[in-house]
Amino acid sequence: MAEHIETGKTGEARAVEFLKQKAYQILDTNWRQGKYEIDIVAKDKDCLVIVEVKTRHSKFAGEPELAVDKQKQRMLIFAANAYIRTKNILSETRFDIIAVMMDGEETRLHHIPDAFYPTLR
Repeated sequence: MAEHIETGKTGEARAVEFLKQKAYQILDTNWRQGKYEIDIVAKDKDCLVIVEVKTRHSKFAGEPELAVDKQKQRMLIFAANAYIRTKNILSETRFDIIAVMMDGEETRLHHIPDAFYPTLR
């Protein structure tokens, strides 16, 4: 498996454990429909949480969360709409980012709740 894919999977697994420790209920991981994908779908009390995980080994390309640009946000919004329709969910929804920095044996997670809001455009 390519190193960047393995890095991403490791980061996502650590993000899942992080959310579980914060009492989130994990509903799905790596949910896909067509070209849409959601890294983690969770519940935080009564709120559906769509989580994008970005993992890096260094800050050479910038902070991991900066990779969630407008285009990526648009794709997550479409994916969330597909998930909500498929699962017939009626609860409030929010978009979070978890940035994972893996530096040797040390891993740092930065959780950004309400990282962005869907717009009508």
